[in-house]
Amino acid sequence: MINLNTISTRAPTGTKKNLAKRELGALHRKIFHWQNVLFAEGKHPILIILQGMDTSGKDGTIRHVFSCVNPMGCNVKSFKAPTEREQKHDFLWRIYQHLPERGMIQIFNRSHYEDILVPTVHKTLSRERIEERFHQINCLEKGLRKEGTIIWKFFLHISKGEQQKRIEARKQNPQKKWKYAISDEKEAKNWEDYQRIYEKILFRCSPEIPWQIVPADQKWYRNYYVAKYIVEQLEQLNLQYPTK
Repeated sequence: MINLNTISTRAPTGTKKNLAKRELGALHRKIFHWQNVLFAEGKHPILIILQGMDTSGKDGTIRHVFSCVNPMGCNVKSFKAPTEREQKHDFLWRIYQHLPERGMIQIFNRSHYEDILVPTVHKTLSRERIEERFHQINCLEKGLRKEGTIIWKFFLHISKGEQQKRIEARKQNPQKKWKYAISDEKEAKNWEDYQRIYEKILFRCSPEIPWQIVPADQKWYRNYYVAKYIVEQLEQLNLQYPTK
């Protein structure tokens, strides 16, 4: 089992902020290069899943890590509360609509994991239904992997204190106030409940497609970590421009 309280939300001791920010520029150039090769080759679909507590930086990660990519080869989908139409279908129906084509990168800002998190915390589904959803999600990801989809999953790990600071910043900063909702503070009161169910998700939905637990209190390190991991994974794919 995973205990998030024992995992640091900050950069490892000795990590230099200025060096990491400088290296991020080099990582951007590599992401841009390999994404173009990925798109041209048209063999691999890539699905990137970003999860985390409210204010953990999912939007910021997308903005700062993927600002370098060619929009023709990358899509972003943010999953909010299910719409009336989506509620008339199986909970994975809306996920299937946005899975990546070969050669494309698809980023999920939140994902199918919300359909375990929210019903568990707010007790809107039985334990049996939650267990079924764990099974369905594992089957979905296993099936996608067998069909060639590459899946990278990131949990942006922030501390409770950092979340409170960011919520307050949303309330006070005119440039961030549009992000603020009263529900942010209501959900923040469920911190421990969300942490416990995240621990189950990180443990039970990891065997074949492991989660990356990203220390995310410091935005510069979060961006560096995610970009570095993506470059390392892209470089292992043996991507090549087509010769014909």
